[in-house]
Amino acid sequence: MGTNDRFTGKTVIVTGAGSGIGRATALRLAAEGAAVVAADVNQESLDKLGAEIEIRAVAGDLTSAAVIDQVVAAAGGRIDGLANVAGIMDGFLPAGEVDDATWDRVFGVNLTAPLRLIRAALPVMTASGGGSIVNVSSEAGIRGSAAGAAYTASKHAVVGLTRHVAVVYGKDGIRSNAVAPGGVATNIEATPKSQLGIERLQPYFVNAGQPAQPEQLAAAITWLLSDDASNTNGVVLASDGGWNAV
Repeated sequence: MGTNDRFTGKTVIVTGAGSGIGRATALRLAAEGAAVVAADVNQESLDKLGAEIEIRAVAGDLTSAAVIDQVVAAAGGRIDGLANVAGIMDGFLPAGEVDDATWDRVFGVNLTAPLRLIRAALPVMTASGGGSIVNVSSEAGIRGSAAGAAYTASKHAVVGLTRHVAVVYGKDGIRSNAVAPGGVATNIEATPKSQLGIERLQPYFVNAGQPAQPEQLAAAITWLLSDDASNTNGVVLASDGGWNAV
């Protein structure tokens, strides 16, 4: 089997599939033979994706337990892969300024929703002998100088969740890995809402390099989802043009 059909016969859930990294991942998975369950908060974006490839679309807010149930139901009893891509930023609000609503919303989308999907997917995966989970963390998940307090803490937590699942469920055939992007050319809202936050963080961005394209992250995610990464578990793969090395 070549890389153009690595996912033939497999069902993969992709969140945030309507745009950016999620969209690029869904397109690549479909091109390699996967049945794609595409979840996104934006129905219009899913409609556009569905006009290009065959998908099982679920539109809704992933912080809703009911929407999580709909995503899992759309998989039809088989989940070979789960790509938790959906995420939101926090306006670079530092710890002294972040409001409760922003904190709760960022953690809800970036951490709680992935946990709920993982929790729902694990029994389905183990029943069929295993599966692969890929969570999108961030450079903010491995350093403190890339975002505000909520985003940084949530993405660090994603790394911890990823490694925990790898350790506990590895013997059940479950692989759990994360990708840590740097800047990516997507439509994620990243407008600074704190003068202090951006002033203190801006000097560190000089090492970030040029933004990556979503397709570059999709390549890393699909590799980790595929059997080509069968010996890779509990890894945080930085896909950031070398920012992590500085």
